[in-house]
Amino acid sequence: MSNYERGPRARVRRSELSTPGHSKKMIAKAAAGDADMVFLDLEDAVAPSAKASSRSNIIAGLNELDWGGKIRSFRCNSVDTEWCHDDIVEIVAGAGANIDVIMVPKIKGPREVWFVDDLLTGLEKKLGLEVGRIGIECLIEEVEALQTVDEIARCSPRLEALTLGVGDLSASQGMRLGHIGVTDGEEELRYPGDVWHYARNRVIVACRAAGIDAIDGPYANFTNPDGYERSAAAFSILGGVGKWCIHPSQIEIANRVFSPTPEEIATAKEAVAAVAAAEAAGEGAANSNGMMIDAATTRLFQVTLDRARQCGLID
Repeated sequence: MSNYERGPRARVRRSELSTPGHSKKMIAKAAAGDADMVFLDLEDAVAPSAKASSRSNIIAGLNELDWGGKIRSFRCNSVDTEWCHDDIVEIVAGAGANIDVIMVPKIKGPREVWFVDDLLTGLEKKLGLEVGRIGIECLIEEVEALQTVDEIARCSPRLEALTLGVGDLSASQGMRLGHIGVTDGEEELRYPGDVWHYARNRVIVACRAAGIDAIDGPYANFTNPDGYERSAAAFSILGGVGKWCIHPSQIEIANRVFSPTPEEIATAKEAVAAVAAAEAAGEGAANSNGMMIDAATTRLFQVTLDRARQCGLID
């Protein structure tokens, strides 16, 4: 089942803005911004000494700010830390009605997803919240998770998206990205092609098969918008539907790259209409702008129209 058919899970997450949970100022700016989703971070963006105190900032931000139509989320610490349990219990108890998604980092398999799912179910029952309403998004940033990503993608009805986190994944895989050697004393030794292609494709295929969203992780150099756009476009071409933003300047790029263009929408409409007319006339194929199309190619154009509808670009 495709994501746009999933009712309450049919969220648009072209841009996911990372916002440090310790900063009330940045939380307020995020609420007023244009990101499809904002996740208030308790993990990497917050020092260990500030993790517990940052929970109250997140609760206040979720309860008191106007988030418009944004997906409201927070990232807890990984389940193997001393903070995760209290992250979830305290914030859900304090702002459960205003949480859409909980982001869970550094999972290695379905076990961590089940832990969060079960904990949420118990909290929702205890607090009188709608059971199952709060979704889960997980980060694929450990080799164990990448190895079992197909199983992870289908392991919980709460799971809405998987994000590929290449920073931690490169460390988990033991990649030598910071150790460029030389050959013949002249040429730098570099990996031929996109070093992340396999991981990107693996995560996207798993998500598409499970009917959930595939999201690309951060692009660290926020002073390089062209590099960010290239990275986002590469993920989009493979079937990904969104990307993290670590700076507000990246939001517009992500929203644009992961939305069909007016030209793409017009071409798709024309192609689908041409095939429908051909079929009505008893023909198996049609000519659209000099290209022979049939039911198989119509499926590709229908993806564009479905995405445009999900993004609110067509009725």
